[in-house]
Amino acid sequence: MKNLGPLHHFLGVTAERRPQGLFLHQRQYAIDILERAGMSDCKPCTTPVDTQAKLSEDDGPPVADATSYRSLTGALQYLTFSRPDIAYAVQQVCLHMHTPREPHLTALKRILRYLRGSLDYGLLLRPSPTSELVVYTDADWAGCPDTRRSTSGYAVFLGANLVSWAAKRQPVVSRSSAEAEYRAVANGVAEASWLRQLLHELHSPLQRATLVYCDNVSAVYLSTNPVQHQRTKHVEIDLHFVRERVAAGDVRVLSVPTTLQFADIFTKGLPSSVFLDFRSSLNICTG
Repeated sequence: MKNLGPLHHFLGVTAERRPQGLFLHQRQYAIDILERAGMSDCKPCTTPVDTQAKLSEDDGPPVADATSYRSLTGALQYLTFSRPDIAYAVQQVCLHMHTPREPHLTALKRILRYLRGSLDYGLLLRPSPTSELVVYTDADWAGCPDTRRSTSGYAVFLGANLVSWAAKRQPVVSRSSAEAEYRAVANGVAEASWLRQLLHELHSPLQRATLVYCDNVSAVYLSTNPVQHQRTKHVEIDLHFVRERVAAGDVRVLSVPTTLQFADIFTKGLPSSVFLDFRSSLNICTG
């Protein structure tokens, strides 16, 4: 083995040691994407996605250069490694890579405009006095206008640091908001279980239960209610999985106010004031 010295670059991600902690960013990579798109001097915007309804597959005429759309979208996917704030926006444009249309290209350009105004931002990892695992989960019920599938999102914090996140369309249609939220909780619990096992293998086992926050009271109730109802049979696998983790003492599912539901940034477009507040809460800053 060879000692390569202090970490400074890893797979295109720049690591800089700052007084606050370790700052991870992909500034040069973002600049390269803007140059490829011919938008190096575009007008910046404050959020990567608007608050309007999600885009449909059939909106507008097809784009002139579908290959360029797919190339830029794929490049943005890699940028989400250090920029969780664009994860939802990128997930939305990725849904239309097979037949991109002009409104989808407009949404893609909005992400690039947002990046133009936030090139210096990245993910800060700082020393934390605690090592508790906390998960925020959320779902945007029936948000897809074409399939009426919901969008799930979660944010996992180890102490004060964001260590895992996701924005993904659910594989099936949920028949109620509680069902959509509970599927999101199950995804968050699965990620937390994997991280708990990883920490155990690294000889740093967690001593306390993982707190999973959800802003849907019905979903919180289902996580502890041992009675199976006829109306919940279609989500029985998720019900048993989460309750098993709760019964084992690994997880506690709690309610959280919508104003503190940081996972909202991974499921829907937010007003600029809320978006900037949540972005700061995820430790996305200029270092």
